[in-house]
Amino acid sequence: SSLPANSTGGLGNINNENSATDSKNLKVKLVLLGDSGVGKSCIVLRFVRGQFDPTSKVTIGASFLSQTLALEDSTTVKFEIWDTAGQERYAALAPLYYRGAGAAIVVYDITSAESFNKAQYWVKRNFRDTVARI
Repeated sequence: SSLPANSTGGLGNINNENSATDSKNLKVKLVLLGDSGVGKSCIVLRFVRGQFDPTSKVTIGASFLSQTLALEDSTTVKFEIWDTAGQERYAALAPLYYRGAGAAIVVYDITSAESFNKAQYWVKRNFRDTVARI
């Protein structure tokens, strides 16, 4: 796993891929956060490759995938997706991945109250400064 190339700024960055005058090509850094085993990697693989793998392996550090969507008005949106590891030992690395992100998805297991409580923890731990500015 590698660290993200652009690690400046907070949440909320949506960039034009080519130039300031090319508003038809957008680039969005998207990060998925949540506990281990809640399905973050499965969600990303479904979005990017249209596949579901119920035997998905545990992510170590983070993985990176991208997906480009063409909208009806000819705008293209390239999502740069960081799928972060959910184990507690990697929690301190999360800010390195979500820094500069335009969006974050916090994932939890709907069959587990503990998973939901931990999702709230992920938000409080990682976004308290961002939420305070909103």
